[in-house]
Amino acid sequence: MPRTLEPVPRWAVYTTWVLSFVGLAFASYLTYEHYTTKVFNGCPDHGFINCQLVTNSAESHLFGIPIAVLGLASYLVFVVINSPWAWRAPYYWLHLVRLAMVVGAMAFVLWLVYAELVLLNSICLYCTGVHVATFALFVVLSRVVPAQLGWARSAAQ
Repeated sequence: MPRTLEPVPRWAVYTTWVLSFVGLAFASYLTYEHYTTKVFNGCPDHGFINCQLVTNSAESHLFGIPIAVLGLASYLVFVVINSPWAWRAPYYWLHLVRLAMVVGAMAFVLWLVYAELVLLNSICLYCTGVHVATFALFVVLSRVVPAQLGWARSAAQ
């Protein structure tokens, strides 16, 4: 017998979808700049706010893959799994994947923030945009997905 999923508030569905597009926009721009001029509009290339330093550092790659590309791939998946149609899907595993992905993404963001603030002593404004979108997704999803899966009380109760 398939598991019954609790309904998710409409605000959560559309908020997660919008946040996914916001993260996708930032990740797309970071990927574009990685493969082109590496001159970030509106982000200085000196001082504490220094997109070039952050995006060209050793910490900007994981196993030879640019972090920007990993972010782009992650947010492409988030756009799909946070769409209104995916939220209505009856597949328990899909909702587990959504939660696992956002927890993994948040852990990775914490590492990146540590690298920016402690190792590089610089931040990238566009990277920060991705970090904020990821944190907001984490907050919303960690509130609604456990209730949807029946692990916690629904926010509506």
